[in-house]
Amino acid sequence: MGKTIVEKILSEHTKDEVKPGNVIWLDIDVRSARDFGGPNVVKHYREHYDSEPVDNPQKTFFTFDLVAPAKTIKYAINQSICRKFAKEQGIKVYDVGSGIGTHVLMEEGHIIPGKTAVGTDSHYNIVGAIGAFGQGMGDVDITFVFKTGRTWFEVPKTVKIKLKGTFEYPTTAKDLTLYILKHIKTDFALGRAIEFYGEAAESLPLYGRITLLSMVTEMGGIIGYVPFTEKTVEEVKAFTGRSDFSPTYADPDAEYEKEIEIDVSGLGSQVAAPPHPHNVYDAQDLKDVKVDMIYIGSCTNGREEDIESAWKILKGKKIKDGVVLSITPATRRAYKKLMDKGILQELFEMGAIITNPSCAGCAQGHPGMTGEGEVSLNTSNRNFPGKQGKGETYLVSPEVAAASAITGRITDPREVL
Repeated sequence: MGKTIVEKILSEHTKDEVKPGNVIWLDIDVRSARDFGGPNVVKHYREHYDSEPVDNPQKTFFTFDLVAPAKTIKYAINQSICRKFAKEQGIKVYDVGSGIGTHVLMEEGHIIPGKTAVGTDSHYNIVGAIGAFGQGMGDVDITFVFKTGRTWFEVPKTVKIKLKGTFEYPTTAKDLTLYILKHIKTDFALGRAIEFYGEAAESLPLYGRITLLSMVTEMGGIIGYVPFTEKTVEEVKAFTGRSDFSPTYADPDAEYEKEIEIDVSGLGSQVAAPPHPHNVYDAQDLKDVKVDMIYIGSCTNGREEDIESAWKILKGKKIKDGVVLSITPATRRAYKKLMDKGILQELFEMGAIITNPSCAGCAQGHPGMTGEGEVSLNTSNRNFPGKQGKGETYLVSPEVAAASAITGRITDPREVL
């Protein structure tokens, strides 16, 4: 019997039999901790291993992206704890201003196709976009990986989602992702790996794959993959600065637990209304919802292409009075590209707030919270009550976010283009 994509990657990193349901010892190529969770990793490490060296400092990282810069003394102390431990151990710190950790580790070529990576981030499976295996884990598990370079893992079953048909701009990867969530919710892929097939998925550019596969978490999945095309290979080479990899493809006789087909022909802009990411509607069905705050960024939609697409819709128009628009590039590299093109300056002159690369308006505790009774549009991945403050959060694409910033209500981009 052939193997699925995840089974092939795991097989290259263990001596155990890789079979769905089996618990294996998995060798980890890259391990990291954020400024959230990182201090606990240091605490556990010192308690259990004292000052013993970590398994491999060159494969171990801290990334400061959650509350960056620190906004309270507590977070400042937490970051200081990580910096001190990193200095003692010879660990690289991607400090405040570097950007979202998973994105940075891919950009810097630490995580590449076929590799395994874990960290204190629930969306670490985003690295499936470049054909790697990634998983978010708790601080105790990450501590063990810091020391040993491996962890135990249950091999997941794999489900296949075939997308039928295609769609056109201004419908983008976020709309596709939300539409898939509407259909499968968190039941179909719970605890499973997902493989996406069909032109609608396989034609996605890399930044679109990042959007789709970052939200496998919200689908209840472990990791997701879209088979590489020749274009994907070249994009990943440019993105990571590495060419020493080979894409992983499923065998023709790979076994899938379940398979479904979703028709996305002519798909329009989608919006996830509170309180769940799978509570999805056509954007035009929510056109009477007035908006107070809009955030464009996060690991799901913070690439330069996402922000440039929003800028193209906003260009030559005005942000509606009373609407606060915040924009956060995912990484320093993305920020610089947008700055070099003059896009950030134009957005600033339109009245947008531009913040440093980080997770920013993704969750409570970050900049850009909503007050009671306010409505926020957010290009991130979750809209649970309290996630971004006391108000209500709707998940949208950068294109819907930009169009809505112009009108002051949820707006299908076709209305303003």
